[in-house]
Amino acid sequence: MSEWYKQDLAFIHDVGFGDWALKSASGILEILNRSQIPEGLIVELGCGSGLSAQEFTKAHYKVLGIDISQSMIEIARTRVPDAEFRVESLFKVEIPPCNAVISLSECLNYLFDPDNNSQTLVQLFYRIYNALTPGGVFIFDIAEPGQVTPGSPSKNFTEGEDWVVLVDKEENPESKILTRRIITFRKVGEHYRRDDEVHRQQLYKAADVTAKLRQVGFEVETTQSYGQFHLPKAHIAFIAYKPA
Repeated sequence: MSEWYKQDLAFIHDVGFGDWALKSASGILEILNRSQIPEGLIVELGCGSGLSAQEFTKAHYKVLGIDISQSMIEIARTRVPDAEFRVESLFKVEIPPCNAVISLSECLNYLFDPDNNSQTLVQLFYRIYNALTPGGVFIFDIAEPGQVTPGSPSKNFTEGEDWVVLVDKEENPESKILTRRIITFRKVGEHYRRDDEVHRQQLYKAADVTAKLRQVGFEVETTQSYGQFHLPKAHIAFIAYKPA
């Protein structure tokens, strides 16, 4: 489980790309309050470096965080010692009884698991539904087709005090798969260390995901923001309730 978000990319993501997790947290807490879930266990699938888990624990929730990246989990355990974190696939982990399941930043799109597909996604929805207490809520977001103009790969770079990350994105309109080629440079001592990763995501249409959730038994709302945080282009969030 060490092929993705290895040490350098995990560090860079934590220090340079934490806005999604941090800015979403207050909106998530509003949804939980509105859903009359003031306490209890939150299971966070794809918890990353624990930025959102920290906000949930501050609000007096218990948190179980799951991530496939050992490096991410190491950061999360240091940041939020009061939460529990496990290095596992979010598609295979056993989900305990809980009040809420949360998955932020398009985690369900990632093809880190070789057997991840639309059927695996439905199986996950069933497992989450069965784990949730009556009245519980499943909050997550996905990336839809349209991330990149077909035939026009996107290239960009971002730099911090002691790191640089370059990302090349290309979308296949037939398979609806987005490929990100990521090159990182991180200063270690006097020199910069390079690493490379390739991330692939299966893009889903919101209507198809809504239908799958309703098939499982959820009552579904969709939104393009968590509170004041608006999702990027071609992303949508779901608030799926298990009937009380």
